[in-house]
Amino acid sequence: MTGSLRKIAMVSMHTAPDAQPGSANAGGMNVAIIETARELASRGVEVDLLTRAAGDEGVRDIAPGVVLHALEAGDSTLARGALATMTDEFGEAVARLSRDAGYDVIHAHFWLSGLATLPVALELGIPFVQSFHSLGVMKNAALAPGAEPEPDRRLWSERYLATQADAVIASSTAEASTLIDDVGATADRIWVIPPGVDSSLFVDGRTSTSLSVHAFLGIDSDRPVIPVIGRLQRLKDQELAIRALALLPAPRPLLAVIGEPAPGEEDYGIQLRRLAGHLGVAADVRFLGPLSPQQVSNVLAASSVAVIPSRSETYGLVALEAAASGVAVIAADAGGLTDAVVDGSTGLILASRDPADWALAITRLLADPGLRSRLGAAGRQRAEGL
Repeated sequence: MTGSLRKIAMVSMHTAPDAQPGSANAGGMNVAIIETARELASRGVEVDLLTRAAGDEGVRDIAPGVVLHALEAGDSTLARGALATMTDEFGEAVARLSRDAGYDVIHAHFWLSGLATLPVALELGIPFVQSFHSLGVMKNAALAPGAEPEPDRRLWSERYLATQADAVIASSTAEASTLIDDVGATADRIWVIPPGVDSSLFVDGRTSTSLSVHAFLGIDSDRPVIPVIGRLQRLKDQELAIRALALLPAPRPLLAVIGEPAPGEEDYGIQLRRLAGHLGVAADVRFLGPLSPQQVSNVLAASSVAVIPSRSETYGLVALEAAASGVAVIAADAGGLTDAVVDGSTGLILASRDPADWALAITRLLADPGLRSRLGAAGRQRAEGL
């Protein structure tokens, strides 16, 4: 039930909601926006998705009841790091559309969207909801060596938005705690709503799919596949997965690295390939680039274990997708991953970032099919209940 809610705007300034996850700036946030919009539309709520045009301004239908508006605001090739200079211009474009659109709610996703559209909501008297998806203070607390800290402007903007929004949606208890303790939000503004997963797309037990994925990867049908999914960036720490793989005895499982370098981290993608070669595991790693949700679900269906070595996650949607696929997860003790993975029930949580400890956990699960099956079944059951 949606009450009197008839039409909302969901704003994603820095990335088009329908962009392929794992490419450029697209990730779990894009999946969450699109799927939430589809679900709202199925319940009779019209949804306009508002984004900044990247050379493709205009209007296009995404699904019945879901329309994407790509609004022109500044140079379409502007780098993400400079987008904060375009928030006023983008906000003006949103305001022009909003004056006649009849929105009941403006829901901003990520801090740039909030910075651009909170003034619009205030001017027009429209309730304003903010989802951050990631927080600068959480990222800065978990910086990888060589990574640049988030700028002060982001930290100040997130503090302002967290205190001015009518409601702030957190995806995990870790994010909610950070919002209260470090960002200054009050508990009465915060709603903890974990993301859901398409349990009809991510399905376990697809033997034929597993065989086709193994054939696509060019490996024997009985060789274990271990995916690490997400944009290639130091924060996601795919390096840890490669180093752990190198400590496993031959014949090793295949590590499927899904995603492309995040903007500004192209050098990290090169470093990962060099590292695999230096450690002698280049033949045991496949860099698959970004894949569609259907392709990701196929790889998960063929996987024995999924690893998520991120240094920081507000939730970790990939963990839920793996769980829905009946795949046991090994995840870092980082932020919302402790909500996404129930240690000892749906997977294993590792506080250590020592590759040897990750190799030991992988070995333990690969050597115990019964344990993998129990963790996978519990993960699927939990995913269906969210």
